[in-house]
Parts: sequence; C-alpha cells; structure tokens
Amino acid sequence: MALPRRAFDRVWRSRFARNVAVVASGTAGAQAITMAFAPLITRIYGPEAFGLLGTFMAIVAVAIPVAALAYPIAIVLPRDDRDALGLVRLSAILSFGIALLSAALLAFGGDWLTATLGAESVAGYLFLIPVAMLFAAWMQIAKQWLIRKKQFGVVARSAVAHSLILNSAKSGIGWMHPVGAVLIVLATLGHALHAALLFIGARRRYQAEPTADDEGQRTPLKELAHRHRDFPLYRAPQNFINAASQSLPILMLAAFFGPVAAGFYTLAKMVMGMPTTLVGKAVNDVFYPRITEAAYNGENLPRHIVQATGALLAIGVVPFGLVVLFGPWLFGLVFGEDWLIAGEYARWLAFFFLFNFINKPAVAAVPVLGVQRGLLVYELFSTGTKALGLVVGFYWFGSDIWAVAFFSLIGVVAYIAMMLWILAHAKRYMSDQK
Repeated sequence: MALPRRAFDRVWRSRFARNVAVVASGTAGAQAITMAFAPLITRIYGPEAFGLLGTFMAIVAVAIPVAALAYPIAIVLPRDDRDALGLVRLSAILSFGIALLSAALLAFGGDWLTATLGAESVAGYLFLIPVAMLFAAWMQIAKQWLIRKKQFGVVARSAVAHSLILNSAKSGIGWMHPVGAVLIVLATLGHALHAALLFIGARRRYQAEPTADDEGQRTPLKELAHRHRDFPLYRAPQNFINAASQSLPILMLAAFFGPVAAGFYTLAKMVMGMPTTLVGKAVNDVFYPRITEAAYNGENLPRHIVQATGALLAIGVVPFGLVVLFGPWLFGLVFGEDWLIAGEYARWLAFFFLFNFINKPAVAAVPVLGVQRGLLVYELFSTGTKALGLVVGFYWFGSDIWAVAFFSLIGVVAYIAMMLWILAHAKRYMSDQK
C-alpha cells in the first residue's frame, strides 16, 4: 500500500498534475452544470430541435478553425511576451477580416452551400456563422494567452460561469419557445459570452503583472506571421479537416435520415465528448506549455507523451466501457425514452471517443516537434477513410447505426496510427537534439 501512495503523492506534488486538476475542476464544474440541465433541456426541446442545433453547429465547427488561421495556437510558443502579444494582435485582425469575408461569401453562396450539404433546415441561420466564427476566434485568443501565463484558474472559472449562464438561458427561454432557433441563437451568443469572460480575466492578469511589451522594439506583425507560417499553412487546414470529419456524421444523418437522426447523434456526441472536454482538454491545455518547456530544457519528450497518454487511458476505460455495455438503457433513463437510439449511437462512439480522449498529449506535442505538415497529411487520409465508412453504412447496409459504427472503428485505427507516428517523431527529435 505504501508504494502506490508514494507514487500518488509524487504525482500530486508535481505542478503539472496540480494545473491539470485546476483546469479539470473548472471543466468538471461546467460539465456538471450541463449534465444537470440536460435531462430538462432534452425534454423541453426534443430530438428535432437538437437536430437543427447539431446541423448548424456542424457547419460552424468546420468554419471556426480558419477564423484566425490557427495563429492563436502559436501564442504559447514565443519566449518573449512582446512576440506573444504581437500574435494576439495578428490573430484579432485576421479574425475580423475573415469574418467579413465569410459573411460576403455566405450572402452570395449560402443557398448553394445548404443545398450541397443537404442542410436546408438551417438556411435561415447562416448569417450567424460569421458571428460565431469571430467570437470563437476571440475566445481562443484569450484562452491561449491565459494558458501562456499559466492562469488556469481564470480559464476554469470562466468555463463554469459560461455553462451556468448558457444552460439557464436555454431552460428559461425554452419554457416559452421550445424551438431549434432558440438553441442556435444561444449557441452563437455563447461564444461571445465565453470570449468576454476570458478577456476580462486576461485583462486583469495583464494589468496585475505587466509584460515587457513596453520595453524594446516590437517585432512587426508581418515578420511574426512569416515566422509562424506553418500554423496557417498546415495547422489551420488540419483543424478544418478534423472538424469536417467530426461534422460529417451529423450532416449526412440530417441529409439521409432527417433532423431527428441528427438530433440523436448530437446528444450522443455531446455526452461521449464530455470526458474529452473534462480531462483530455485540460491535459492538452496544461501539457502544451509543459512539453514546450521540456523541449527547451532538453528533457525526455517520448517519456512525457507516454506517461500522459497512459494516465488518460487508465481514466477513460471505465466510463467509456460502461456506455459500450449499457448505452441505450443509460440514455433512456437519463434523457427519456425518446432518446434510446442516441444510446445505440453512443455505444459505438464510445470506442472513437476513448482514443480521441487519450491522443491529446500526442497532438499537443505536434507544434513542438514541427510535424504539422505530416499531421495535415494524416488528417486528409483519416477523414477520407472515415467518410468512406459512413458511405458504406448508408448505402451498403442502409443503416444509420452501421454508418456510425464504421465511422467510429475506422477512427480508432486512425488515432492509434497517429499516436505511434508522433511518438516516433519525438524519439527522432531527441536523437537530433543529442
């Protein structure tokens, strides 16, 4: 008994573990609030309203990665705060310009887009997409600055406040107007709310501890953009393709089986993605600056990646395993008998999201290892094969459940291949450093 206790004490005393706990506690609070409201919200709105929300958010999720061309992710990397603040300014300028360009494109080609995607049900809400893109980019900018400054407590408190306000609004307004439009508008405003909460925290932190921004000469934004050009060239397309791959099931279910099927998938995805949001995202946010620091100090990067991945696997096996065994029963019990099919979807998605959960340390190491081009190639291959799985399920088996099953199992294989590839690059990085 003494050996495990000493190991636990050693892990808990580490700054990394404490930071993960801080971020996870905020995310846990936010997710606990969401889950507490979920049985009420699902009974107020129903599968069709959730299907409209899922279809709209699937389009938004694909658009968000290009909102600032992934430059906010680079904010953590510079040694000098002056350069980091330059990236903040660059990201903000780009996000505003890209939002305006998106609005113009949707004004002329919005009808073609919804017809192509089979998403005519949300055609009346396309004007909200540039708004959601802009606020999502600002949210990411503020969050990456706070991660750089290791202000994980601010990130955690903002997540809790955002969840409480947003879910209260969904429930309150839903009593009077239980329609999908309410969910879509509130989801868009939710990005603005979260961005505002993070910016308030970042502003207070900046005032409390001034950076060296006023000392010395600033690096021109053009030079910063060129120095970190691998983010718009490789990371933004990779994030775009990854988001498209995760949005494909919702869009295809909506096109082939209607908004109710899309609503089932939306709820299943939301529930199965909670462990990733709860712990996996927290590990990613803390591990990213930690692996950057480890690379600067010449530490053993493969060991860091393997240890963090193994810890996530140990955490995720039990909750995802329970959904595999009892998914339909659990969904019917918590959300109502109308959501049993969502439990069937969740049973297969549990495999996919388990590996999506444990791959966060590997993905966080990508900018440090300088393999963003390779990650883009991987994402193209992964998305193509998962889309093929969906097509086989729809056309060959004529079943929405088989389509979700093929999508999930192909995703598992792809995640395993990606983690092994990044680990190999980490070992090569260490050899090159030596």
